[in-house]
Amino acid sequence: MNFITEPWPWYVSGPLIGLFVPLLLIIGNKQLGISSSLKHICAACLPVQKIPFFNYDWKKNTWNLFLVFGITLGAFITNYIVDLNYEILISDATKADLSEMGITNFIGFIPAEIYSWNTTLPNLILMVLGGFLIGFGTRYANGCTSGHAIMGLSLLNLGSLIAVIGFFIGGLVMTHLLFPLIF
Repeated sequence: MNFITEPWPWYVSGPLIGLFVPLLLIIGNKQLGISSSLKHICAACLPVQKIPFFNYDWKKNTWNLFLVFGITLGAFITNYIVDLNYEILISDATKADLSEMGITNFIGFIPAEIYSWNTTLPNLILMVLGGFLIGFGTRYANGCTSGHAIMGLSLLNLGSLIAVIGFFIGGLVMTHLLFPLIF
């Protein structure tokens, strides 16, 4: 049971995710994508003919909705059966940098000082603004970070390569320039 309740190393989980992409393509001619499921949900729940963006046959993508439901259900189940109190495997230098910013308490991999229900108003504003920017960027880039990195790059999509490079640059700018200013 330990292999289920403990984090899997990158060399196991990475190839499993990577092999899921060609499996979907070979078996069902389907592209892995999670962020598009919100579009399908909106099209299903808000059948408004006046908005062309939602005027399509969303029922062709119900498999995607079941995938997202399964991921969500798996996350809830995991939250209740897996002990998240294990040591985070990050470098001592990163731990020291985070400690200087006042980030010392982690819930799994999540810093509790930033992401918790008992957060301060600036952190709440940061989370809401960050969520909006991620949603806007996902729509603007026609996919999320992992979608472009996993599916788009496997299809040799130049737009996905440009997006992934942009994501990494944005992450570096946030981590090294903006994050120290916020905390």
